[in-house]
Amino acid sequence: MRRTSEAARVATAVIAVAVGSAAFAIAFRSLLAATYLKLFGATNVVDAITRLPWWLRLLVPIAGGLGAGLVSLIRRASQNVSNVMEAVALGNVQLSLRTTLRRVSSSWLAIAAGLSIGREGPLIEFGGSLGAAIGRAASLPLRRTRVLVAAGTAAGFAAAYNTPFAAVLFVLETIVGVAALEAVVPTLAATVIASALTRASAGGGPIYGARTFTAASPWQFASFIVLALICAAAATLFKRVLALFETAFEHSALQQPFRAAIVGLVALGLPQVAGNGYEPLNRLLDGSIGVNLLLALLVGKIVATSGSVASGVPGGVFTPVLLTGGITGALWAHFTHSWWAVPGDVGSYALVGMAAATAASIHAPLTAAVLVFELSGDYAIVLPLLLVTAIATAASRVMGALSVYEAELRRRGLGWKLTLEGREVEPE
Repeated sequence: MRRTSEAARVATAVIAVAVGSAAFAIAFRSLLAATYLKLFGATNVVDAITRLPWWLRLLVPIAGGLGAGLVSLIRRASQNVSNVMEAVALGNVQLSLRTTLRRVSSSWLAIAAGLSIGREGPLIEFGGSLGAAIGRAASLPLRRTRVLVAAGTAAGFAAAYNTPFAAVLFVLETIVGVAALEAVVPTLAATVIASALTRASAGGGPIYGARTFTAASPWQFASFIVLALICAAAATLFKRVLALFETAFEHSALQQPFRAAIVGLVALGLPQVAGNGYEPLNRLLDGSIGVNLLLALLVGKIVATSGSVASGVPGGVFTPVLLTGGITGALWAHFTHSWWAVPGDVGSYALVGMAAATAASIHAPLTAAVLVFELSGDYAIVLPLLLVTAIATAASRVMGALSVYEAELRRRGLGWKLTLEGREVEPE
């Protein structure tokens, strides 16, 4: 009877976590869209920043940085996705829903002001923290609460990208680290519920629109192998630039909101860097961005995102990494078309680049491959995605680069390795 009662409480808790995560994601995005329309007369952040006079392009991100700092009290509210990993993997479930709400409010203000951060970070954090809060409220044992944190993380990821398979894989491959059945079933259930609710609000198609991929020749696969290596280098460069900005800000007297001015300075001449990168990525997949703008956007996005994240504003780097990989793939397509006459449209190369850069950044090849497959909606791209994500992950490790989440854990004195023998916690 006692076991039945606990199972019923867990099932109810999973439903509550999934519904809460989906509702939060819908409200988060809807409020952003309403703000852009009301204040700027635009439907997205890039259009909003583009329409501003030059001096407001500089001042709006500064105002966003000020608001974000005041709301979250950044240095005292240091929770992020790495805390979710620690909670699930090591059982240190100390996630505070109050802290998370401060952080996601801060993120919302920063995103609304055009800072170059991803929306997925706040949604994932909220889902994990909601799972922890509901587990405590239901007086569930620690192992059940850890499962709820994992389920909430998957629900937040699925609500952010409308990619349920990738959400489950992200939790199992990156957050949990092992496919434990105890975590798989609640994670699947929460993902299904959150995806269904999100699709009822935002639509059921791929968020970047359906894409068609054609592998024209064996030479194209050879080209993809080279692209995987280039994307691994690009992702490693991104992470190192981010680390440089973090080090520079730690030793700088410059405080918020002036740290956020880096985004405004870049946006003066390149408003496409505003936001998480969704809008330029859509244009990129359509092949409607020229080489010169691609080069400028590659450099500008890395600088703007590194400056935004290193300034202390809470937010994700997932979508900016997708854009970085997409740009790298598009540039490689232009190069191969000009010099090697290798067939294939720019959008296909961009999709492959997105997967390779993501895999190199988070060291989760299956998650990256399935994510881009779900974003494109085209089964024909599966083999190239599996190929490039495996190569890019291996290349990133050879280069000595940590995943973005592992790097954050190491900065906090934590770390572990997963082997066939299990999880080995590394000493500080």
